[in-house]
Amino acid sequence: MTETVNCCRWAQGDARMQAYHDEEWGVPVRDSRALWEKLVLDTFQAGLSWRTILYKREAFRIAFEDFDPRRIAAYGPAEIERLMGDAGIVRARAKIEATIRNAQAYLAMQDRGEDFSAFVWSFVDGRPAMGDGTGSAARSTVGDALSAALKKRGFGFAGPVVVHAWLQAVGVIDDHEADCFRRSRPERIS
Repeated sequence: MTETVNCCRWAQGDARMQAYHDEEWGVPVRDSRALWEKLVLDTFQAGLSWRTILYKREAFRIAFEDFDPRRIAAYGPAEIERLMGDAGIVRARAKIEATIRNAQAYLAMQDRGEDFSAFVWSFVDGRPAMGDGTGSAARSTVGDALSAALKKRGFGFAGPVVVHAWLQAVGVIDDHEADCFRRSRPERIS
């Protein structure tokens, strides 16, 4: 007899989504560059499904030169037009322009000696916060606070919903459903 393993409902029924859930989603990310990459992808997810972005992730990686913030920060009109013509990614000018501004803001933090990972994780005292176990929250107090702090530093397309989704993806907030095999037991958030 095979044991059934429960996972979050959103990941069921699609092998790639299931693998993403099982191997990546909600795993705490402490590397600044990896956090940056996921923020770029969650910026493009705004208004779309994660499935859409996941299936285009490799095309995004190529189009945005392996998410190199120094290269992206230097993008100008020619690079924006190149990206607008790339059918492999989501061609949304506002999101592309926000990604360029966000690369500049990310680098400005580095230039001030502010580590992006330490900054992000400071909002939960360095350890994952626990979601409510329903998997349905679109916002959190942590996401609201971090969104405001990012905007203050010049980040765009970093509203509370985008930031909350990003925090879930990078394991700052453990928002696996209550019966999911990936759910841990740190403190709960509101």
